[in-house]
Order: sequence, then C-alpha cells, then structure tokens
Amino acid sequence: MNTRTRDPAVRRTRTAECAVVVVSYQSARHLPRLLSDLEAAQVRRVLVVDNCSTDDSTALAEAAGVEVLSTGANLGYAGALNLAWRSVPADLPVLVLNPDLTLRPGAVRALLAAANERHAGVVVPKIVEPGGATARSLRREPSVVRAFATALLGRRAGALSELVWSDAAYRKAAYVEWACGAALLITADCRRVVGDWDDARFFLYSEETDYLRRVRDAGFGVVYTPDAVVTHEGGGSGGDAELVALMAVNRVRYFEKHHGSAAARWFRAAVALHELLRSADPAHRAALRAVLDRKSWPELPGGRA
Repeated sequence: MNTRTRDPAVRRTRTAECAVVVVSYQSARHLPRLLSDLEAAQVRRVLVVDNCSTDDSTALAEAAGVEVLSTGANLGYAGALNLAWRSVPADLPVLVLNPDLTLRPGAVRALLAAANERHAGVVVPKIVEPGGATARSLRREPSVVRAFATALLGRRAGALSELVWSDAAYRKAAYVEWACGAALLITADCRRVVGDWDDARFFLYSEETDYLRRVRDAGFGVVYTPDAVVTHEGGGSGGDAELVALMAVNRVRYFEKHHGSAAARWFRAAVALHELLRSADPAHRAALRAVLDRKSWPELPGGRA
C-alpha cells in the first residue's frame, strides 16, 4: 500500500497495527474513496476480496496499491471473509469494512484504542448517514417478542424493538449485543477463538448477527465507541425483491440455529406477519412468499437450503 512518508522510522510510529478486509462486489463507484481514507489512516495491510465483480473494482484496487484476492465466484459476504481469514496474519486484528464507507479522521485508531482499553473481542463505530444523521446501527438479540413487536409497531416498538432507537445509546461507549456489520474491528484473540463465519447458512444477511453471538458466547465483549465515526451510504440493495426475501429468510435461519424448534416456529410466524403487513410493496410480498415456502429457499441468492 502506498504511504505518505518514505521514512521507515516515521512509518513504524504512525502505522495503525491492523489489517483491513474489504469485500467488494460491483464496488467501483465506492472503492477509491475508502481506499484513500485507508491510505490516510496508514493501516498496516489492506486486502480487497472481490466476489467476481464485472465492473472495475479489481483494477481500481490494484491501481491503489493494495492486495487483491479474487474469489473466482460470488461466495457471498461470509464466504469471502473466510477466504480472507486465511490470508491475514493470525496476530493482527482485522477491521472488516463495507466498500461504501468513508472514514472520519482518527476512526481506525479510535477503534484500536477501544479494543485495547476494554479488552473487547469486537469493536464497532458510530455510523452516520451521508446527511450526517446517526444511523441506528446497534441491535438487541432477536427474540419472538421483539419480532412480533417490530412487525406490529415498527419504530414505535421502542425498547421492545431489535433496533436500538434511543439517541442516548449512541452518545457513549457501551457493551452491546450486536450491531450492523458494515464496520467491525475484530481482535486477533477473538478471531482465533471464534473461527470462521457461517457461510454454510448465510450467503448475505444475518451473518454478523450469528458471528457476534458466537463472539459473546466465547466470552468476548462487543463494544460500541462513538469516538470512531464512519459514514455509510448503504441502501444499494434495499429494493431488490430477492434480497429483501433473503434478508427475511435469513432472520429465520439464524433463529432456528440458536433456538429450539418451538420458539423458531413462533419467530417464523412473526417474520411472516412483518412481511404481510408491508405487502403493498412488491419486495415484501416476495419476502412473504419466501418465508412461507421453505422449498423456495434454495432458489434465493446463495442457494442455501
């Protein structure tokens, strides 16, 4: 990676001691800005894992002087991260970033500082939207009650919601249950103990819910720090019917993995209700059909049963 100084002594004192992994797929529009931010942050290593993009993602990453790992097929998010895990030194923390992020100055170092001070397994930053509003990126563990409350009440579910809506929660550092996976700093110890992402179940969506639950189950903390700020464009796939359906189905897959069959049936009913009450939107109608018809699940992106 290009650096802004040729003096090795200065580089040693200024380099942020982590590896960055960016999973790209048709990300040519976003990558140059993020890679520029990472150059300014002087991280030790940057690896772009490209999920068989047909745009200029790979060429742009190579032109920026970072490592590029081409998957040869679209492995999904979890699959691409597992491939990256084998290419990153075991003693380095890894910062996983979506390509449509930009980094505020000092964000990487603030994440590393929070990991050191709080002995966390994973640290997540404050995420803001392009207009500057705080994104609701913090989450509570999925439950049947929360799923029904969100289906019926949406944002009005408040403290019963899986999303953390309270403004106060985003103003101070705290341990959280899980968070949006757009930016995650994972310590070397945590990576070693928790292992791979579950790419057998999760091609895209809910993979971070599962991974961060396993982080907590392994005895590590998930820490939120508002001292690190990133901007997330997001929204790029929000209206795609297949992806909305996959998001709904993967919520069910996650709950079935971690809870008993009786609770999972109730959770699936709550997800179906959520999609039914929003079925004026064609994407939510597609999601409702998918949730109700398990035989259709292998036809969704990623082909998981």
